[in-house]
Amino acid sequence: MPKRQAAPKATKWLEFSLVSEVPGLIAGVDEVGRGALFGPVVAAAVILPNTALTAPIAAEIKDSKKLSSSRRNQLAQQICHLATDWKIGFAATREIDRLNILQATLLAMKRAVVKLNQQPALCLIDGNQSIKDLPLPQKTIVKGDSLSLSIAAASIVAKVWRDDLIMRLAGKYTMYDLSSNKGYGSARHLLALQQHGPSPLHRLSFRPCQVQRGEI
Repeated sequence: MPKRQAAPKATKWLEFSLVSEVPGLIAGVDEVGRGALFGPVVAAAVILPNTALTAPIAAEIKDSKKLSSSRRNQLAQQICHLATDWKIGFAATREIDRLNILQATLLAMKRAVVKLNQQPALCLIDGNQSIKDLPLPQKTIVKGDSLSLSIAAASIVAKVWRDDLIMRLAGKYTMYDLSSNKGYGSARHLLALQQHGPSPLHRLSFRPCQVQRGEI
């Protein structure tokens, strides 16, 4: 008798175990753009309904890194439509230079959370750094975007929002090839920094941006 194939296992999102422990809403918080040379660091806070854990969208969120840009944009729209609440927070280039990138990242996360209209009972924070002075319970999750559905959803929303911003800025700062590199340090971006110097939206505290025009 042929062996019966086992059904594929459903992703065991962290929220499955938290639903019975946390008496209220759970928000996932993640950031994007931390390693970029240009533009703000952006965070999203997303609260999903419990029904999302078993919805078809959960599988797509898990595999979002494999999706095309256009499909990721569609998925972000679906997440925002499905979410109980979601908000964006960011820290501008000058704040990054003044505070350092870690503190600016945590500030962007805090801004996203405090803008939520629905107050979560728990915030799941991607990484190992707690958000200072956040007036809500929080839990840090290393590699949270692979363990928590709400963090993974926040990661997608933040990335799509930031990519859209950079694409709009690319038309003003054409020499840096931002439409291709999204502000990160590609070879063409680094060469453009050497040829033209940094723009007002480059992070001057980052070494590759500390160049003078024509410094090749």
